[in-house]
Amino acid sequence: MKQLTKAEEEIMQHLWDLGEANVASLVAQFPEPKPATNTVSTIVRILESKDFVDYRKEGRGHIYFAKIKKTEYSNQSINKLVDGYFKGSFKSMVSFFVEKNDISVQELETVLKEINKEK
Repeated sequence: MKQLTKAEEEIMQHLWDLGEANVASLVAQFPEPKPATNTVSTIVRILESKDFVDYRKEGRGHIYFAKIKKTEYSNQSINKLVDGYFKGSFKSMVSFFVEKNDISVQELETVLKEINKEK
């Protein structure tokens, strides 16, 4: 799976939130100052070429939707982060975040409970 640029990822976040949208709806999701419609349209076409987005015709326009699930992309991105910065060790990654973000034992236990609850 290809990596996304920050702008592409932002469009994908909006598509994942909305489920499907036309370009005008995507532009509306951005805070002020909003990007130009042409800019969003160009990024959506790039996402299409990367096989992240597809569309269906509706009237004279297109309704876009994600072809990749958010969890699928998140897993790939996290694995790349772990491989690139922590030599493939999730333990090293967690240790790093605990140390650098001053996470208490209680907060870590809460996270572990959430993980165990989801299993």
